[in-house]
Amino acid sequence: MRRHRLVTVSAIVLVVLLAGVRAADVTGTWSATFDSQVGQQQYTYQFTVQGSELTGTAKGSLTGEAKIADGKVDGQKISFVENTSFMEVPLRIEYSGTMTSADEIKLSRKVGDVGTEELVAKRVK
Repeated sequence: MRRHRLVTVSAIVLVVLLAGVRAADVTGTWSATFDSQVGQQQYTYQFTVQGSELTGTAKGSLTGEAKIADGKVDGQKISFVENTSFMEVPLRIEYSGTMTSADEIKLSRKVGDVGTEELVAKRVK
């Protein structure tokens, strides 16, 4: 009886630990408004996840719409690249972040060689 209880408790602990490891569900539409070196920006992200691959689009108020490249989901962590342009100059923006809840992602973005910006994207419901 004691062994049965130990096996049951161990199984429950394992299930709880594995639940925290599964990939974040970022599929859907997200929006963010944040200050940058060129003024306030508004973004809409459309994410699709298949396995650990993240695809979709990023649409910025100053840059227009661009397809997401090199997107990955690893547990609660996500990363992707937005290849866009600003004032007709090609621009690579690298994102990395963590899904902090079912409806919020904290992101850091490296904008070319210019600088880094922090933002929070919220799920559009």
